[in-house]
Formats: sequence, C-alpha cells, structure tokens
Amino acid sequence: MPDIDFEARRPWFLDHLRALEAAGAITICAFDDLNRLLGFATFDPATAYLDQLAVAPEAKGTGAAKFLLNEARRLSPNGLALDVNQDNARALAFYAREGFAKAAEGVNPRSGLKTWRLRWPGTA
Repeated sequence: MPDIDFEARRPWFLDHLRALEAAGAITICAFDDLNRLLGFATFDPATAYLDQLAVAPEAKGTGAAKFLLNEARRLSPNGLALDVNQDNARALAFYAREGFAKAAEGVNPRSGLKTWRLRWPGTA
C-alpha cells in the first residue's frame, strides 16, 4: 500500500498491538533461517478476527503469508474474519486463493478507505 505512510503510523500501530494483545489477541511471527523477521499475524481466537497479517516486502512470494495464515487457521479452526482495503488487489487475490469470501462492505475508520469484510468458514 504505497499511499500509506507506515512510519508515521508506527506509534499508533504499537499501541494498537499492545491493546489487542492485552485483550487476548495472539501475535505469530515468521522468521527465516537467519532469524530475520519475515512477517507477522495478529488475531483474537475468542472472536476469530484476524486484525493484522503483514509480510516484509522482501518476503513477498516466499510463502510467509500462507504460513502465518495457516497458523492462525490452526488456532482458530471454526473460522476467521478480517477486513481488507478494497484497493489492495494483491491481498484480495491472496485471500480468495485461500478460501475467503466477501461477507460485507465497510469503511476503515482510520483511513476512510472502503473495505471488504472477508470470512473463511473453517472446518466446523
């Protein structure tokens, strides 16, 4: 998402992750063989909501995102939900390949961008 200034969002994002984890969310990290962080996923097993899934630019196409998503699915076998910006074509294609379906339209309250609520049905 080149239009998002991630560096400017860093303080908000760190506070957001702390609040999610304080409320019971789990953060899963993926590392390479040299122990470099490739990406992470944060989700709440109680609500089955996947709040974050992010992969470093140099890790795109390596399977790190699929690894993180599969671990979230393993820990939330009854399904997952997430929101993704409608203009994030790469993420939408990834989630479609992974069996997620559009469930609702929304708006990101922070950015004002249109979003899709996606759901993965799980095994139940």
